[in-house]
Amino acid sequence: MADNKEQQSPYPLAPAANGYARRDTESASHDARELRKKKRMKCLLYIVLFAVFQTGIIMLFALTVMKIKTPKFRVRSATFENFNVGTPTNPSFSLRMNAEFSVKNTNFGHFKYQNSTVYFFYGLTQVGEVVVQKARAKARSTRKFNAVVELRLANAAAANTQLGNNLSSGVVRLTSKSKLGGKVELMKVLKKKKSTDMNCSMEIVTATQQLRNIVCK
Repeated sequence: MADNKEQQSPYPLAPAANGYARRDTESASHDARELRKKKRMKCLLYIVLFAVFQTGIIMLFALTVMKIKTPKFRVRSATFENFNVGTPTNPSFSLRMNAEFSVKNTNFGHFKYQNSTVYFFYGLTQVGEVVVQKARAKARSTRKFNAVVELRLANAAAANTQLGNNLSSGVVRLTSKSKLGGKVELMKVLKKKKSTDMNCSMEIVTATQQLRNIVCK
């Protein structure tokens, strides 16, 4: 009888062992599910962050590279030849101005502009003009070029009584106006028409034959 009890004693332990095994299997399955869930959440987070990053890049690109600004057309400087001015009692002037112009293009694409004309005025009287030939201002650069302008005003007492006073002070004030039309071309795909207006004022010092105080709006 003793031998039978010894033989039967191991059997009641088997169900307990199977219970532990099932719990271990369930725990491992639960941990695997939690791990997969964390991986999916992490993957979703990466996707959201990448989408936000891409949106930021697109917005930055649209606000900088793709934003087309109006170029600037200006008088930069000038030298003079054949410089002749009258007197306060007989006011007039006749001179040749070698003017330097600039087209400043801050866009990320070329600015191709057409022929234009720059007009120079003393007061309301036109005293000269010069034709600007069509050309191209490269992306993010300033194109500089020179042109010769003949400036003349005779019988100014009838045209503008201020010239006599200007010659007495030694300073003759001029303005220049122009409209430069063209297209800005981005990456050879996007083309947009743009035009820029020149509106500059300047002073000619008759004693030194120099141009000063150039102000462009």
